[in-house]
Amino acid sequence: MNTQYEGGPAASKTKILIVDDHPIVRQGLAALINQQGDLAVCGHAANGREAMTQIKALRPDLLTMDITLPDSGGLELMKNIKALYPELPILVISMHEEGLYAERVLRAGARGYIMKQEATEKVVDAIHKVLSGQIYISDTMAEQMVRSLVAGGRKGPGTSVSNLSDRELEVFRLIGQGYSTRKIAEMLHLSIKTVETYRAHIKSKLNLEDAAQLLQYAVQWVNTEP
Repeated sequence: MNTQYEGGPAASKTKILIVDDHPIVRQGLAALINQQGDLAVCGHAANGREAMTQIKALRPDLLTMDITLPDSGGLELMKNIKALYPELPILVISMHEEGLYAERVLRAGARGYIMKQEATEKVVDAIHKVLSGQIYISDTMAEQMVRSLVAGGRKGPGTSVSNLSDRELEVFRLIGQGYSTRKIAEMLHLSIKTVETYRAHIKSKLNLEDAAQLLQYAVQWVNTEP
């Protein structure tokens, strides 16, 4: 059953919950947000389980989150959050390539995507735009999405990782990070058979012959990501 999100009581500052598994990132982002006269960090979470608990307890006005968390896939977590709290705006702040993830997180329910290496003023601008009801992505990404729309949403032929589904991409990343099928199943709360099915789909889409090629390609991809 859906639970309608309700913002906190009227206050002088907007409450923001930070979800990121790196303490130094949480601290830096909190310091930046708390410097703004109209914003205040109300809490932190290091994983998906903590995030769900904190959202329920703190009722933030905005959630900032990374898309790679130790106990859950960020895209699936976003979908779960939006199912329970559809009015809660989410801004993704991540190190991962915008071209691969921005459209995915918007489809999952986020209102914006910004990379961690962007200047602090751009992060603050992104927060304010999302809070005002706008979508935030970079100008380059906006142009890319418009071109895709004009082309009818076709991704074109090839074996690009961008052709993987959201779940397949999460499994592919975890393979590249060295996790076994059993561990991936535990992390994503899936059966081993389901993960094996995803592995088969990934090999097919990327034209890989066997598990060894899949592992090699996944490790290489993870290590060359920005």
